[in-house]
Amino acid sequence: MLNQEILEILSKSKAWGWVLEPEAKRLLALSGIAVPRFAWAKTPDEAIAFAEQIGYPLIAKVVSPSVIHKTEVKGVALNIENKIALTETFHRFSAFDDFQGVLVEETLQGLEVIVGAKIDDQFGPVILLGVGGTGVEIYQDVSLRMAPIMPEDVESMVKGLKAHRLFEGYRGSEPINIEALTRMLMDFSSLIMALDEKIMSIDLNPVFCSAATCTVGDARIMLPES
Repeated sequence: MLNQEILEILSKSKAWGWVLEPEAKRLLALSGIAVPRFAWAKTPDEAIAFAEQIGYPLIAKVVSPSVIHKTEVKGVALNIENKIALTETFHRFSAFDDFQGVLVEETLQGLEVIVGAKIDDQFGPVILLGVGGTGVEIYQDVSLRMAPIMPEDVESMVKGLKAHRLFEGYRGSEPINIEALTRMLMDFSSLIMALDEKIMSIDLNPVFCSAATCTVGDARIMLPES
């Protein structure tokens, strides 16, 4: 599962202790986990060229090894509608310390879910599933299982959530694609088992789950101290 590209991503990320989001998403895609269409733009022209290729509205995020929590420092711009707004966002982000470009990606829709994993000192790899988005710390509605997990574990994890009805369709909303969520979690479990002590934790929040698929909106991979 850990091909040379994945190992190279992890190796060059050791310098700052975590994997920059464009590289984290490339790592996930290499592992069979769905990510948005995205580009790591190093210039405004590169950002605009990608935007014209996939269409607006778009999301832009600053890429900097000094910025782990992008939303806390206004390093994320949503609903970018045109190239003027995209160019302005690029120039604003370029003022961040250690600026290395802008992640430009398509806008996703769906139920916001959190998927995560950490390497516990006592239990080893542990996988988390819960209600995601900005309210994750408020609601704290999560299920935990030791890795590796099986499809039946995913079913019990969903049913163990207080908000499980959101997954099943609530007040007229479409139920999410449980098969897609199960595939993602199985691939994620395999990745965690393969990475083992090469990582400290992975947070995928939000993962946007719809009636069609589940796609990772944001990814943070923390590495152990060397």
